[in-house]
Amino acid sequence: GSSWEEIKILAQAIEDAGATIINTGIGWHEARVPTIATSVPRASFSWVTRKMRDEKIVSVPLCATNRINAPHVADDIIARGDADLISMARPFLADPDIVRKSREGDVDDINTCIACNQACLDHAFIGRTASCLVNPLACHETELSVEEDSMPPEERLTVGVVGAGPAGMAFATTAATIGHRVVLYDKSGEIGGQFNMAKRIPGKEEFHETIRYFRHRLSKLERAGKVEMKLGTEIQFSDMEFLGDVEDGVD
Repeated sequence: GSSWEEIKILAQAIEDAGATIINTGIGWHEARVPTIATSVPRASFSWVTRKMRDEKIVSVPLCATNRINAPHVADDIIARGDADLISMARPFLADPDIVRKSREGDVDDINTCIACNQACLDHAFIGRTASCLVNPLACHETELSVEEDSMPPEERLTVGVVGAGPAGMAFATTAATIGHRVVLYDKSGEIGGQFNMAKRIPGKEEFHETIRYFRHRLSKLERAGKVEMKLGTEIQFSDMEFLGDVEDGVD
């Protein structure tokens, strides 16, 4: 990395060259020091931007970046004077409506970036289309569409989903959103599946956010009568028979 003196020289040279904003990005994905992985605490490097502001190294606005994945984190950085602006990229892959939802006060409906890099940067490095682990629709919007109640009434089913892990939660919310009636089963008393183990690992606390997001989405769909959650219920394929003609599909 660069020394502080080198950083000051570079910032001043960039301003002299005509830049009107400077983004204070720290390092890179392959740097020896983690900079954007999920193990890096949120807003860990905003102090660098604050230091540049306090020392009045340049006169142009300074933009903080790196592991800023939620509106309240961005608000805190601005409020305490660490930066003039905030730069976010991956959070818009996770949820392109993050700004609108924040403005409307529906922050629990934000699908938060967990900084896994598995479908964005890792895909880009090998020439695959970038996307998002928690939002597979990202960068596939012209190929995939999930519109509310888009399924014709005559084609709607009652679908049993066994397992409320990440795949089950995603399937259940998608199926219910487009118009199917969904019954979601899990033998555990809580949703999340193996994410409930992963979130306990130091450095993977962001996994809480994915469960929080799906809990909110499923609760909204349940209140709308589109999803019925049956937690603490162990079920086999043969058990679906007791639903009779009500159950039209099984996932």
